Amino acid sequence: MFKVMLALHLVAAVFAIGPLVHAATTASRGLRQKDAAAVATSARTLTIYSIASVAVVIFGFGLMSSKSPYTHETVASFGEVWIWLSLILWLVAGALAFLVTVPALKQAAAAIDNAPAQVGKVAASGGIIGILFAVIIFLMVYRPGA
Repeated sequence: MFKVMLALHLVAAVFAIGPLVHAATTASRGLRQKDAAAVATSARTLTIYSIASVAVVIFGFGLMSSKSPYTHETVASFGEVWIWLSLILWLVAGALAFLVTVPALKQAAAAIDNAPAQVGKVAASGGIIGILFAVIIFLMVYRPGA
């Protein structure tokens, strides 16, 4: 079960988190070019992949609860710093996407002539989302405290 959960967690991370971070970090390009279609697509993509990122967390819980074939012990528990910190960072990244980036993109797509006013907000929030997911990956690999 460990290997199945690990594979599902990694596949979900690649195919959900990758496009989410890409959409978040490149969304401001459409704003700078005043391309309403690109801005609307970025908002839609960010929404879809933010929702899809829930699968990464679900498979992560499954992986965490399984027994390692190497140590024959449970992989992790919620009491470990890297687990709860990763979960908090994921929640912050999701909240940032849903409460800041997507609304700013939708507002800019509706009034593309005023889009430059949103560039800073979208670029900053997208960059922070990217950094948060980079930190989560670091925590998953390094596992501080484990």
